[in-house]
Amino acid sequence: MSRARARGSLRAALASEELYLRRDVAVEPTVRRWYAWAHLVAPATSALHLARSHLPILDSFVRTPAVHAAAVKNPRMRGGPFLDCEAARVDEVRAFADGLRETCRPQLEFAEAVAELEALLARHGDGGSLEPLYERVPAPLRGHVELLYDPANRPGFRLLERLLYRSALHDRSAQGFFARRLDGDLRPFALSTPRLSDEGALELRLPFDHEGVARLFRARNEPCAPDALREALGLDAERAGDLRALMTDRPPRAREPWTAATPRVRYMGHACVLVEAGGVSVLTDPLVAYDTGSDPPRFALEDLPERIDWVVLTHAHQDHVVLETLLPLRHRIGTVVVPRAGGGELEDPSLRLVLEDVGFANVVELDELEVLPIEGGEIVGLPFLGEHGDLRVRSKLAHLVRLGGRTLVFAADSCNLEPLLYDHVREVAGDVDALFLGMECDGAPMSWLYGALLATPLKRSMDQTRRLRGSDSEQGLAIVDRLRPARVYVYAMGQEPWCSFITSIDYTDESPPIRESNALVAACRERGVEAERLYGSRELTL
Repeated sequence: MSRARARGSLRAALASEELYLRRDVAVEPTVRRWYAWAHLVAPATSALHLARSHLPILDSFVRTPAVHAAAVKNPRMRGGPFLDCEAARVDEVRAFADGLRETCRPQLEFAEAVAELEALLARHGDGGSLEPLYERVPAPLRGHVELLYDPANRPGFRLLERLLYRSALHDRSAQGFFARRLDGDLRPFALSTPRLSDEGALELRLPFDHEGVARLFRARNEPCAPDALREALGLDAERAGDLRALMTDRPPRAREPWTAATPRVRYMGHACVLVEAGGVSVLTDPLVAYDTGSDPPRFALEDLPERIDWVVLTHAHQDHVVLETLLPLRHRIGTVVVPRAGGGELEDPSLRLVLEDVGFANVVELDELEVLPIEGGEIVGLPFLGEHGDLRVRSKLAHLVRLGGRTLVFAADSCNLEPLLYDHVREVAGDVDALFLGMECDGAPMSWLYGALLATPLKRSMDQTRRLRGSDSEQGLAIVDRLRPARVYVYAMGQEPWCSFITSIDYTDESPPIRESNALVAACRERGVEAERLYGSRELTL
């Protein structure tokens, strides 16, 4: 055979080979190159985070890069508004910020308009009719807001949120992905540093619902030809090697489906729990680790069932609605259950609209005490107090899941601000077989996530009191005493190493959440209640 024919045969063989996406490849979704979470998809909150958080971080770095360099090396400053890159990249950061100001004019004008409208209402919302003010609403908001009073005659407005998704404010061309292999679980904190360049990753400038990206995600379990995948992703031939480096001929582990009537529960880290019984699966707050070969042992993406019937989301924070996990599972998910939003509050964007926009076809809103029948059981929305800095956020729910004759309550970051609430919850729940309770009782100040949405900055003393926290041991024990569960599991602590890039949590034995959860577990055991704090992975049969 001639050399030319041999080369041709080799090319044909390579073109026809079918490979899988590697287990250790992260595909990070981004908006304007910032790590994507729900507030960066929703048009109004995305604009405000750009104007009042992202650009100020970039400008601060340009002025004082040494301050940022020192801050990111200080464990006590982890998760703060500091850019994690070398001081030598000042010119690159400045150019990036200038580019955002040029390309994101609709978003920046919207943010200015919100401030102008808030000032207008403060000056003229004196209890009289707001009708004359409509013609004075700033242009970027005209036709997208309703002016109103609350029952205390305080003026405000609500956004006509669905219309904003159809406006110039919502730029889906700003969505994209960075795909790269991970070297272990630890990653830099994601929310305060954009992807300035590909930095060794494969960049995909594609919207979140692009079919080529969906094909990439399917390649974790379904082999495909790299060249066909490259074409589906719109990559030129020069990037073929970059894509090929993310793939392997090693198939995923075989997984036996759980069909027994008795529920099997798999804790997958943080607030992610898989409940299966009788061939039906329910997955809470998906944040699933990659198989990096690191400790601790974990359940990874390939340990999930081929079909996830129900995904249940508790609230819109970045560690509970994790697009990096949800988007790869989109083709395997039947229905996503989300809490009902307030209906236009700036601080409370609709999770249903966010998920529909990124390609989920079946999204159901659930309200407090509303019952959603599922095969072999039901999902019930339960009240969720606290953890949102006293803001008017309705889109949050704890959940009762009845499946396989067992009752489980998932309370995630609920803070027991009013113990009498759980007397009423007990009337709804009946006998509880297992209570899953979040106890991250330190919590960041409210401004950490919501500062960009505030009309005026809070005084530091106020901000420190309005923390995004769960229950401490006394509050948690009051829930246990009222619900009287057979088992108690502390979860949603953000403790696993694969969570730290979005939680910024690094506990020691003396950290208050560890001490308080230890105290709760001990108190439960003294009462004869089985209890433990979950970490890494755990399989339970109820």
